[in-house]
Amino acid sequence: MLKRRLWATTMLMAGLAGQGALAQTVRIAEHRQARIDALEAVVPAIEEATGIDIEVVEYPGPDREYVAKLITELRAGSGPDVFSLPGSDVVDFATAGYLVDLTEDIQASEAWGQFFPVAQQLAADAEGRIFVTPTMLAAQQLYFRRDVLEEAGISTEQPQTWDELLQRAIDAKAATGAYGLLMPMGLTWGGGAFNEGFFHLLAGSSTPQLVTEDGKLALNSEGVLEVMGFYEQLVANDLLPVDPLLGPDPWTIPKYEMFPSGELLITTCGSWCYIFDWGPQSSNPIPDVTEAVGTWAVPGREGGLHVLVSLNHPWAVNANAADAEAARQVVMAMASVDLMTSYAANEGNLPARRDAAEDPGFQELTALVQVMGGLENGTFVASAPGFSVVAEGVARATEALLLKQADAAGAQAILVDYVSSALGPDAIE
Repeated sequence: MLKRRLWATTMLMAGLAGQGALAQTVRIAEHRQARIDALEAVVPAIEEATGIDIEVVEYPGPDREYVAKLITELRAGSGPDVFSLPGSDVVDFATAGYLVDLTEDIQASEAWGQFFPVAQQLAADAEGRIFVTPTMLAAQQLYFRRDVLEEAGISTEQPQTWDELLQRAIDAKAATGAYGLLMPMGLTWGGGAFNEGFFHLLAGSSTPQLVTEDGKLALNSEGVLEVMGFYEQLVANDLLPVDPLLGPDPWTIPKYEMFPSGELLITTCGSWCYIFDWGPQSSNPIPDVTEAVGTWAVPGREGGLHVLVSLNHPWAVNANAADAEAARQVVMAMASVDLMTSYAANEGNLPARRDAAEDPGFQELTALVQVMGGLENGTFVASAPGFSVVAEGVARATEALLLKQADAAGAQAILVDYVSSALGPDAIE
């Protein structure tokens, strides 16, 4: 456990103790070292702003282990007072009754008017309720090795359709011998198979949303079949490294080894890749990364360009928090520019507040400044109860494609069957 206090907070507590009262301690769960470092850096400021003592508790990573531990504790009526969640899990946690409704708090806060519209939309459920503070956003596009492609004489112009993107990857592989295009796929990638790949393409398909007007999941849609068909072509043309995707930590070899070495040329990723994955402080930095690596918006099947935006671990309050009021105050204080800049510097995701772009600390993160404008017109895929099950189903379906055990229609059937068995057939349209 990690614990920090400002001198001012200690003096405040001493004063309250003299009046027969003690400041409440709020326990915040965080995971992965970069995120822990980012939070620790701003804990003193949160304590000073609220007069509340903060205890940071380190939880396991990656996300699958982190979420599993949270669910176990929350089901038992325990767990941390404040915690973050993968964006796709928020609806399910709220539906299960694990989260405090923060609608009035956040809409009355000074931060609300500064949030990008896409952050406000993503934070609210279908009924307009807000259960999370959307401090950071993941803006995801396609990242490509500009230096390698240019040297090989391959165009680096923005692809306009799926066919153009696929052909670009085929041409790049033919010219260089490197893998052309990676989309996260398979069981061991977990929720990332959906959050870092599938919904990139879905947004530009014939049916860009999975949730119908009556709240059902449109998994039998033409768009889902189209996405599975694109994946099938990736595998058929040997455009992505299959073996690493079937092993543990499937992102490690493609993202942290093959892309830096030029053995992989195009991959889905987010702004964090300029910092966390390939930046100067990463384990395998790409020299002059912002020049060597370029970005494309994700093209639609027949046209249209998309920057996919999702909530990056927004903060929630445990419905069984020891002191819910203190926890709410802490979560509101966590919507500060300082916290967002700290997470941007350590992890590489983007602040959800417009005014963070003017912060001197954020301005130093030049790789992020250049992609923040994409948030103004960001595209997102609306969520609904059961989305965590959908994400697992996508992982299973894409695993079958990787193993060539199913074609596109078969992969769609695997997704439908899995979600139907978990949520019931009435959940699917």
